[in-house]
Amino acid sequence: MPLLGLGVYLNKDCIPACEAALKHGYRHIDSAEMYGNEEEVGIAVRNSGLKREDIFITTKIPSALHDYETAKSIINLSLKKLNLSYIDLYLIHDPLSGKEKRLEAYKALLEAKAEGKIRTVGVSNYSVKHLEEIKEAGYETPAINQIELQPFCQQKDIVAYDDKHGIITQAYCPLIRGKFDDPVLQKVAKEVKKEVPQVLVRWSLQRGFSPLPKSANPDRVVSNADVYDFELSPEQMAAIDALDQGKDGAISWNPVDAP
Repeated sequence: MPLLGLGVYLNKDCIPACEAALKHGYRHIDSAEMYGNEEEVGIAVRNSGLKREDIFITTKIPSALHDYETAKSIINLSLKKLNLSYIDLYLIHDPLSGKEKRLEAYKALLEAKAEGKIRTVGVSNYSVKHLEEIKEAGYETPAINQIELQPFCQQKDIVAYDDKHGIITQAYCPLIRGKFDDPVLQKVAKEVKKEVPQVLVRWSLQRGFSPLPKSANPDRVVSNADVYDFELSPEQMAAIDALDQGKDGAISWNPVDAP
């Protein structure tokens, strides 16, 4: 899985952004059933001219669709909308359906993986409690846990659990929804002669995360990925690490405390 991916949340007309991403080196696009743009992602993949195996596609099933039979049908619907023979990564989008239903949905994803419809199974917005629930049920460990992860909301307990159990932590909202005026971020950007969004993506990569910066602007999509010609120093990393505010730093609705 390419660590850097394009997020397409709230972008129903995402074809221009996806095409720009794929043209300029991205090989990973993160969609979801609730985003309403799986079909557009599939169109951009076909328009790219790239080989299917060279592009990593993620989508997700929300809690409202978590019973076993519905989950199975939604997987097939995602394949149809994307017009793909398989999906690289399928995630449980959130844990709000309750223990029984989210385990049913996870079982449906694992069966779809066994059938070759899905290559990888993971979760999103899962806390340690929800991850332990999968372990206790005897199911295979999710490969990915996608959570809000940015300098002001670092969710250290979940990241530590993921690291311990070999789960890749994906970072949504890595660009803090455009709140770039923090003086520490401004200072680091000036020092490395980059823009704050590039510093944020670079920080995420150097922390070992898989960041999913989102933009509907094709030029910004390209700019956000211009992060491979510099590194943040240990001192710069430490300064950004120190921005963590725990839950108070979250900028997205985050259901990690779901029952």
